[in-house]
Amino acid sequence: MQHISLSGQLSAVQPMLFGGVRQVSVLGPLLYILYTAELALVVVCHGLNLYQYADNTQIYISSSAGNADAAIVHHAGCYVDIEAWLKASRLRLNPTKTKTMCDVKKG
Repeated sequence: MQHISLSGQLSAVQPMLFGGVRQVSVLGPLLYILYTAELALVVVCHGLNLYQYADNTQIYISSSAGNADAAIVHHAGCYVDIEAWLKASRLRLNPTKTKTMCDVKKG
């Protein structure tokens, strides 16, 4: 159960189902960051970069055209390990919001 206190007034008590945190909770963003902190370790060990904002995550690598094949291999290996981490963490990707993009620099 949880409630919010604002200026000494308490909100109605809300049940927390399945041990989760309601989306409107002030703890939600902090707990999400703590819960997904290991994801950065998975990404970094593959030599990729990670950008997170709220519950959105971008994983990227910068490469020249001559190293594009190696970048693709790094990205694919990282994706396999991310899927394993997600499964172990009881999370899943939303396939309708998951994209892979390639931006190769000339030279």
